[in-house]
Amino acid sequence: MRAASVLAVNAGSSTLKFGLYDGEGVAMWQGQFSGLEPGGTPAAPFEAGPPVGAEPLPWALAALRLRLQAERHSPLAVVHRVVHGGARADAVLPVSAALLAELETRTPLAPLHQPHNLEGVRAFALAFPALPQLVCFDTAFHATLPALEQWLPLPQRLHAQGIRRYGFHGLSYQHALQCLRRCGAAVEGRALLAHLGGGASVCATEAGASVACSMGFSALDGLMMGTRCGSLDPGVLLHLMRQGWDLERLEALLHRESGLRGVSGLSGDWRTLRASRDAQAAFALALFTHRLRRELGAQLALLGGLDLLAFTGGIGEHDALLREQAAQALACTGLRLDPHANAAAQGERVQPIHAEGSPVQAWVVPADEGRVAALAAWDWLRQGEDARHA
Repeated sequence: MRAASVLAVNAGSSTLKFGLYDGEGVAMWQGQFSGLEPGGTPAAPFEAGPPVGAEPLPWALAALRLRLQAERHSPLAVVHRVVHGGARADAVLPVSAALLAELETRTPLAPLHQPHNLEGVRAFALAFPALPQLVCFDTAFHATLPALEQWLPLPQRLHAQGIRRYGFHGLSYQHALQCLRRCGAAVEGRALLAHLGGGASVCATEAGASVACSMGFSALDGLMMGTRCGSLDPGVLLHLMRQGWDLERLEALLHRESGLRGVSGLSGDWRTLRASRDAQAAFALALFTHRLRRELGAQLALLGGLDLLAFTGGIGEHDALLREQAAQALACTGLRLDPHANAAAQGERVQPIHAEGSPVQAWVVPADEGRVAALAAWDWLRQGEDARHA
């Protein structure tokens, strides 16, 4: 008989990532369906029949359900990553119609993620009707942000409507801190954590709690990203509106046509740009690095010193040159990387990359938001069991 497990899922616009985790948060099985976007070529991480006569997402769920049955896996719950939970600080919540309706109102603030996250919740509820459906929020980790970090310099009535800074990538930052704590790293001090991938942000923590994040009201803010612009003078939007740009055109510009893709004119994929000899591709990488160094410096000033720097996410785990250039911006803290350790780190495991004697630690941590969500789901299940036996 297979060990008890929970199924953690992350539904995106073209992918469905999943993982089975035991009660200790150990991944028993992980995989990803791809090509689920309209017109895409669906692909499964295992042998599965073609999606004849079926939409890609229901096909993927049907294939997953059959594979779980064949492997005799019987998860106790399904837990979903949801990007924007608003001001909620809950680690995990059971899905309800009221909760889904509330989360729908957050869709304009994370249009690349939220609608697909919620579509995944509904699809799994249909495919696995006997299992509890739970949600975890990327924003919940940042509930500890101080008021000065939350507030935007707008009229108070707008703050009362929820227009404030929330922060994102919280599940990734939680996972990084959990891994680093197990390794005895200096996470209880002043830390800068960089989640660098198609979406990118920097988070400052003290004693393991978020005190600043480069992302704010929406997942557009902060660092330059794969296709998102990051921080932008709002005067640019006013200027374009005066030229006749409507809401849909502006949304497309900010979310899908900017960042690395827009600046390079080639691609939003970091690996493609690294491999290119095109001068504009090189400039896009340089601009990304410049804005990362700038944000690290800003959050360093808020912390007033530094004990640890950590990189996670696809770019953060695999690009040694970017890590070196980012660390150079923090040389004033005494941070020194070990060039051999930095070159060797590729995200396969939690790995220190600081030089011997460096007063500031530096680490590379493989991202695994699913593990954080799974552990939260296990806590929820155990609390329910305790209540039933009370």
